This record gives sequence, structure tokens and C-alpha cells, in this order.
Amino acid sequence: MKLSEYKPEESLLKDRAILVTGAGEGIGRQAALSFAQHGATVILLGKTIPKLESIYDEIVDAGYPEPAIYPMHLTGAAPKDYQELADTLKTSIGHLDGILHNAASLPYLSRITDYDPEEWAQVIQTNLNAPFLLTQACLPLLQAAADASVVFTSDSIGRKARAFYGAYAVSKFGLEGLMQVLAEELENTAIRENSIDPGPTRTQMRKKIFPGEDMQQLKTPAALMPSYLWLIGPDSKGTHGQALSYSELTGDST
Repeated sequence: MKLSEYKPEESLLKDRAILVTGAGEGIGRQAALSFAQHGATVILLGKTIPKLESIYDEIVDAGYPEPAIYPMHLTGAAPKDYQELADTLKTSIGHLDGILHNAASLPYLSRITDYDPEEWAQVIQTNLNAPFLLTQACLPLLQAAADASVVFTSDSIGRKARAFYGAYAVSKFGLEGLMQVLAEELENTAIRENSIDPGPTRTQMRKKIFPGEDMQQLKTPAALMPSYLWLIGPDSKGTHGQALSYSELTGDST
């Protein structure tokens, strides 16, 4: 399927509640804005309150549905913290129509032999354990929706390994596995699970890892949004358990 010409309805996500992790910057921030633009009530989850407040203000100023801010540091969050989040959403909203697992940590490139064990554990906690704990806690809310979508932002490095990506690569491999297991277990339900590799994108995380790269040559997070809107919205019904990529969906290899 080619989404290069996909034009989502303005009301695509009307009356839907979508939780976005890593909503303070990069792809997560743009996704939160785009989901709100198409009618969603977005739950903005991230660790940096000023960044969440900034995207909150932008959404409200644009006249989109008022979002909710939920500060959470995924690296240090415990299972009870995720359950508290789910309980809060159940009380305030009653259901959840989608989750975009977008938050990720890539602290540096390193050989396995040199990788700091504590840093390794933190990356795995943020990139893999957190999506598991969040999805597990929110499953009853997703099951209360007429149809729901769980989207995992993946990476090509989580599908074919590359040297020096360490815990980040391993966590993305695990994320693909988590998506596939969920897809098998929830095959006959109204919840669908898919992953997407966005490819090289103009984000601060990439700039930190490749400081000499010409960022202007990379696509912006906004260019990804038709693919993300399609996946999180009802137009992707029937697409389930797929490891997708931006380039495959759009035919754009940049």
C-alpha cells in the first residue's frame, strides 16, 4: 500500500483518545499535534514538563480538542505508576482508542565490550519494558473502545542488527517481538498492533548521534504523519501484526 497520496479526513480521530509517549519533541510532538488536528483528545506523556506544556499550548491555541498532560519518566517508572496512569484515564475518559509508543533512548554508539551496564539497563527499561508495562496496564481501556490501534515506532536497526547500536538495537528487536506477540494474542479482538520504521528523520536524537550530518537533507517528522495517522486511525483496520516502514508505505526512500 502506498500512502504518498493519503489524505485523511479532518475528523479521522474525532471523539478518540490517543496516548503518545515522548510527546515533548520530535516525532512524538508532531504526532500529538497531528492527532489533535484530526480530532483526537491526546494524552501527552513525557518526562519534561515545559516541553509538554509547549505542545499543549500549541494544540489549544490552534483550536483543537484540549489535550491532557501526564508527566512520567519512563526510565524510573514502576508497574504501579502505569496502573495509576490507567486508573486516571479510566476515571477521566473511560476508554483509550490508541497508543503511540514513540519515546526512546539512544545515549551513544558503543561496542558491546565497552557498554556501561547501568546505561544498558536504563535503555532497555525506557525502550522495551516501558511499552510492555504501559500496554499491559491500558489493555482494559483499549478493549473498551470500538476499535483501537497500538503503534510502535521501530527502527531498521531493530530488524537487521548493526554494530555499535548496543542496547538501542536490542531494545528495538524486543519491541518488534512484543508487537508480534500482542498481535497473536489479540488477533480476534478489536485491537490491532503494528510497528513502523520511520527511517532517517530530522530529530534531536539523530542529531546527537550524527552531529556532522546535514539535517536539512532529512525528512521532517511532519512528512511521516500521513503514515502515522493511517496506522493510528480506523483506515488501517485489517492491518495487524505488521512490521512496516515509511519507505514501503509511501515509496519514498529518503
